[in-house]
Parts: sequence; structure tokens; C-alpha cells
Amino acid sequence: MNGQKFYKNFFSIYITLVLQNVITLSVNLADNLMLGSYSETALAGVAAVNQIQFVYQQIILALGDGLVIFCSQYWGKRRIDPMKKISSAAMRAALVAAVVLFAAVSIFPYEAVRIFTEDVPIIEEGVGYLGIVRFTYLFFAVTQILLASMRSVESVKIAFRLSVMTLLVNCGINYGLIFGHFGAPCMGAKGAAVGTLVARVLECVVLIWYVIKKDEKLRLRLKDYLSTDKVLVWDYIKIVVPILIVQGLWGVNTALQTVILGHMTAAAIAANSAAATLFLVVKSAAVGASSTASVLIGKTIGTGDMGLVKRYAKKLQCLFVLIGVVSGIFLFFIRIPVLGLYDLQPETKEMANAFLVILSVICVGMSYQMPTNNGIIRGGGSAMFVVKMDLISIWMLVIPLSFFLAFVVKASPAVVVCCLNSDQIFKCIPAFVKCNYGKWIHKLTRDA
Repeated sequence: MNGQKFYKNFFSIYITLVLQNVITLSVNLADNLMLGSYSETALAGVAAVNQIQFVYQQIILALGDGLVIFCSQYWGKRRIDPMKKISSAAMRAALVAAVVLFAAVSIFPYEAVRIFTEDVPIIEEGVGYLGIVRFTYLFFAVTQILLASMRSVESVKIAFRLSVMTLLVNCGINYGLIFGHFGAPCMGAKGAAVGTLVARVLECVVLIWYVIKKDEKLRLRLKDYLSTDKVLVWDYIKIVVPILIVQGLWGVNTALQTVILGHMTAAAIAANSAAATLFLVVKSAAVGASSTASVLIGKTIGTGDMGLVKRYAKKLQCLFVLIGVVSGIFLFFIRIPVLGLYDLQPETKEMANAFLVILSVICVGMSYQMPTNNGIIRGGGSAMFVVKMDLISIWMLVIPLSFFLAFVVKASPAVVVCCLNSDQIFKCIPAFVKCNYGKWIHKLTRDA
């Protein structure tokens, strides 16, 4: 594949994935804006519950990422049967995770929300929201694993179309039920949960219809999810366990940010929710780059041309740096207009603004290290490298230091946020060294 064809292939997948991520996260941003206008307490309650969902979503996305790493290599060889069996293993694992979380939050709803805040009104709002939104877990699992299967064969347009549909449905229902418009009851946080549930059910049903009726590449059917291959399942487990560790720990790390900030000042949790939601939308550029790189690297390894894999890795790193600079500048300039849409206390809004200035700088490093580690290195089959790096950087440095600054030194929330995200900068160095001078390319497929 020549340079022009490479960039065309990259951007054809990348743009679609970024738009999908932006629209999906815009649903959360719209929810936050509506809830922020309705009640700061409702916003904080939903933000606390969303941390539980965030950890769960990281687990499901990790299962999907493992699927993509494996299946994209088989796709490079155009071997469909192993791809179906790997998809089956991923789906079963995702459904187990959904059932376990549903049971846990159903039995211990107050305990789950109390992890993130001790404010009783916020807990009550969060529990009301959780009582409805927990029913989305199963539908989310099915949807994400099916989308990962489609992504592994470079079918990404359906994900974008689903995200547009979800945005329209969710925002429409939320506008009616949060505020009581169009004759609907005024439900506040519970109204936001209903909108999310309806959107998740609808996107799952539409995607299943697409996979059965329209997909011409994988042709997945129910019977494919009833068959297993112990050898392939074990291969999948070996690659997905490190990814689960990284994604799960990162999800816990993100949740701990809410725990730390939520126990510092009353305004910190709402400010972090507003800042983090906007940051996640801009972060879609890096997430899309990571997903695209994983597909392209895996597919190219499947063809057996390792020299081409290395050349692609160098081209991709240059793109990642460019994406990071553009994303950081964009976040810096958009922060004031977006925060102006929130009906927050002056102290809360000022704190959110400080968080976003910090995140604008963090965005540059994150946009290089994340797709380099998760897209190129992990996509090439070296998942354990990312595990070791995260264990050292996050759990031996960032989290202990952040707790120390927050509760011993009593540093300001802005300083703590800076510390909590500092790993995004210093992980760039090992990522660069490993990708350019280390061994990270591994063939994961088995011969027919």
C-alpha cells in the first residue's frame, strides 16, 4: 500500500470512528447540560453513577479491543471461521460482566453511589438514576461486541449511523422527561435514565437487524455464538486479560478521580463532571486514532509483511502528534463557550475552567501515547508492555501521590487534577522507545 493509499485508508476509518465517538459522547454532554440546568445536585448524582458505568464500559470495550486485535489479523488472511469463534467468546464474556454488575448494583445501590460522595441529596439522586440505567448494561454489552466484530472487518459506517440515531432519540426523550416538556412528567435525573435506556435498546435492536440482514463480510448468526473452539478461546483469553487489566484499572483510576475530588469540596465533583465530559468529546480524536491503528496494524501483520508494519507505525506516530496538537488547541479555545452553557455556581464554573486549561496540555501527550500504546504496540500483540507501564505509572506513582496531595498536603483541586493526569505526559517516553526500538510485532493467528 503506497503512502497515498495508506492515508486514504486511515482517514476513511478514522473520520467515521471519531464522528461516532463525538456523537456518542455528545449524548453525555447534552445530558450534563440539561441536568446542569435542572439541578446541580442531579448533575452530581448522575456523575457519581456514571463512574460505575465507566468502569463497566472499560471492561466491555476491552473485550471488544481484544476481539479486534485477533480478528483483524485473521481478516488480513481472509479467514472468517476463526473470527466467528473469537466473536462468540467475547460475547459470552461481555454478557457475564453485564449480569454481574446488574446484580451488584441491584443488591447494593446506596453502597455503590456512596463510594463517590457522602452528600445525602446527591446519593438519593444517584440511586434513582441507577435504578433505571442498570437495565442498559445487557444491551450495551451486545451492541459493543457486535460493533467490535464489524470494526475488525473495517465496517465502521454502521457505528456512526447508530450514534446519530442514539443522539436524536436520547436528547429528545431527555428534553421531555428531565424538564417535563411536551406534556411529559418532570422526572429530573430519572428522566435522563429513561432516555438512555430507550436509546440503548433501540441501537441494539437496529444493530442486530443490520448484522443479520445487511452485513456481507462476517455473516454472523445466532448459531455462531453457540459454538466454541477451546484453542481459539484460550488464545483470546491470553491477549484479552492484559487488556482487561489495563482498561479495568484505568476505569478504576478515573473513578478514583471522582472519589478524591468528591471528598475535597462540594463544587469539585460537579466541576470535574463538566470538564471531564467536554474533555472526553475532544479525546475522541485520540480514541479514534487508537482504534484505527489497531485495525490497520493487525490487518497488515496478518498479511505477513513485517517491514510494511514498521513503516506504517512511523507514519501513524506522526499523525498522532498532529492530532494531539490540534485537539489541545481546540479544547483550550472551546472551553469558555461550552462552560457558558452550564448553570453552575461561579466557584464551580471557575474550577471547571481551570481543569480544562490543564487538560488542554494533557491532551497533546495523551493523543500520542494512547494510540501508540493501545493502537500500535497492543494492536501488534504486545499487550503486557502496556499493562506493566500502567501499573508503574498509575498505581505506583499517580494515585498515591494524588491521595497525598489531596488529603495530606490539602492542595487545590486544580493541582490534584494535574497530578491525576500527569501519566499521560510521561508515558510518551516509553511508548516512543518501545515502538521505534523495541520488539512489539507478534503473529497471533494460527495456521489453517
